[in-house]
Amino acid sequence: MQANLMLLLAAAIWGLGFVAQRFGMDHLGPYSFNALRFFIGALSLVPLIWWYKRKGLLQELDWKLLLIGAVPVGVLLFIAASLQQVGLLYTTAANAGFITGLYIVLVPLLGIFLKHKISANIWLGCSIAVAGLYILSVGDNFSVNFGDLLQLIGALFWAAHLLTIDHYSKKVPPLLLACLQFVICGLLSTVVAYSIETPQLSNALLAWKSVLYSGVVSVGIAYTLQVMAQKHAHPAHAAIILSLETVFAAIGGVWLLGEELSSRALIGCGLMLLGMLVSQLPLRWLLRSKAFT
Repeated sequence: MQANLMLLLAAAIWGLGFVAQRFGMDHLGPYSFNALRFFIGALSLVPLIWWYKRKGLLQELDWKLLLIGAVPVGVLLFIAASLQQVGLLYTTAANAGFITGLYIVLVPLLGIFLKHKISANIWLGCSIAVAGLYILSVGDNFSVNFGDLLQLIGALFWAAHLLTIDHYSKKVPPLLLACLQFVICGLLSTVVAYSIETPQLSNALLAWKSVLYSGVVSVGIAYTLQVMAQKHAHPAHAAIILSLETVFAAIGGVWLLGEELSSRALIGCGLMLLGMLVSQLPLRWLLRSKAFT
């Protein structure tokens, strides 16, 4: 229950975080914004790490394994976060939230490479979600919004990120794993930012509210909640709870950004959310529930 509540809180923070990410890019480029928020997220964990060390909770530590785990986790985070942030330049927060949420369907599908069995409900859920994605993102002339496409590719990397965290969070201290992945992601974002953007302190100060929320709350708190919760939660269960991020993203987009969802978009979002949920529920449970109705 505690792990589930931690994941639910993380989903709410991330969903509303799409709003902060959109506001932040009024003054900063996507890579500059990511560099700042992930470095701030890493710094926000330093007091907690110090407290854990003082309490003797970080005594038995395999630094080699920690670094081996942090590098792929950090790189996957950088790729996924970059695709999401750049994609937000071309699509709405609501669309970004729902398409990003497809990673919960992709998690079990990627599990094929880990020799996981794929049940019928996963294929059914995937089919429903894809139908919803088509309605949401594909126009009348069969064109796909560029921002939606970036979010879809990013969903694949979010799924890989979740599976990699699930693998290493049970072997190394989750708090240190979270902090190191933020540092790696921040460093990679900084390199790209100085290569293709023009980062300026004045612009960062103008976007301080968005950067602070995205850094301390979305990164420092929410990602740490995810890593710590996944130590005790099944990856499929974690995915279904985190999928509620899409609902919070839609609420935040409509409430704070004044975005509007057409009837077509609402149908697409509804099918995507249904597909996400179906993919995580055993088919026999669905059939039994239907029998009682």
